[in-house]
Amino acid sequence: MIDKTFKNIEEAMHPFRGWGREWGQHLGHRAKGDKYIWSIVILLAIASLLVVYSATSSLAYKYYDGNNTMYLFKQFAFIVVGVLVIYFMHRVNYTIYSRVSLWLYLISIPLLIYTLFFGVEVNDASRWIKLPVLNLTIQTSDLARLALFMYISRQLSRKQSEIKDFKKGFLPLIIPVAIVCVLIMPANLSTALLTGITSLLLMFIGRVSIKHILLVLSIAAIPVLLIVAIAVSTHSDSSKPDNGKPGIASALNSMGRFGTWVQRTQDFIYAKDDEIPYQVQQQNIAIANGGILFGLGPGNSKQKNYLPQAYNDSIYPIIIEEYGLFGGLFIIFLYMVFLFRCIRVFRKCPYAFGAFLALGLSFTLVIQAIANMAVGVNLIPVTGVTLPLVSMGGSSFLFTCASIGIILSVARNIENAPPNLPEGEELNPLPKVTLIEVDELNRKTKPEAE
Repeated sequence: MIDKTFKNIEEAMHPFRGWGREWGQHLGHRAKGDKYIWSIVILLAIASLLVVYSATSSLAYKYYDGNNTMYLFKQFAFIVVGVLVIYFMHRVNYTIYSRVSLWLYLISIPLLIYTLFFGVEVNDASRWIKLPVLNLTIQTSDLARLALFMYISRQLSRKQSEIKDFKKGFLPLIIPVAIVCVLIMPANLSTALLTGITSLLLMFIGRVSIKHILLVLSIAAIPVLLIVAIAVSTHSDSSKPDNGKPGIASALNSMGRFGTWVQRTQDFIYAKDDEIPYQVQQQNIAIANGGILFGLGPGNSKQKNYLPQAYNDSIYPIIIEEYGLFGGLFIIFLYMVFLFRCIRVFRKCPYAFGAFLALGLSFTLVIQAIANMAVGVNLIPVTGVTLPLVSMGGSSFLFTCASIGIILSVARNIENAPPNLPEGEELNPLPKVTLIEVDELNRKTKPEAE
């Protein structure tokens, strides 16, 4: 079946073979930036094609009259569009993203508000809006996160001379982060937490005062500790039958997403044997099937027919089942190399905005990947985050490609950086290793910052 499918694809593409080769050579010649990052994108895209095709073959056979390649072609189309997004984003000089960051951020706020009240609701969560012309649903939190990290990078680069000051340096950074996280949190707590953690990590590297960061962490910990406290205090009551009376369990179920957060925390802390949630059970079975070395082989997953969101949120256990622990570790290795190369871009970039932008976007992608894989192996409670560049395509996939394109734009412009400081830009203070050199940079860039 697979051989016949690829033979049909080859025959269909025959008239375009010469044109595609010529266009591909032209694209490869003009593609710049870090070659290792480009290679990682290609490897993850190949992994995505293989695993998504396997995870969706039965689903496609059921809903598309036996055509089990429907999602394969859909994913291939997303990858092609995603690569084009990366290519065109990386061809733009990254300083332009500084100029549009404020406008993107201001556009994302009303979109988040609209999504919260009028968005498409799935599983008691309103996270998407539907574009009327394209008939495509997008997750507005993806746009908000991209705009937020652009804006934070801009603010960090412009306020290095007063970054330790609470009013002038810290508040202009933390207020935009708080607004975005508060608007995302009701529908997607995990994404809000990841966004907040990444923002604070970027601020820490941007030399924001430690005491200010600890203050934010202590405030942010209050709702998280509240959820854990309620989960622990109500566990014994929620495990008992209600006997026809409204009890704790019924009350939690009526509280929408808050009740879901409490329930998932309880399941993670207390669930044993038959009490383990169905999704976690199937993930554990998939991992056990995979074994140590090479797993069951491509396309041979048994749990893909039982595991919810096997092609999306739960794709990592399918990778381990089909390619073994070796395959799972290889995916982790790719993300770690990606982070290492982005840190290298950060250190080599002479200007602060590009350095912070590359680092912030790489942090958010890698932290999201770690969170998805941690859920897959049951290290943290179940969340709704995808595995970047591997989970089945959607708006999240395209925004991930846009982020990578921006990182490559910074990498591409490092070698061609102009000798003079661009307007509104400051020098990158982080590669300097002594306080004397940092102070020297601050004195040099203070007139431009003011």
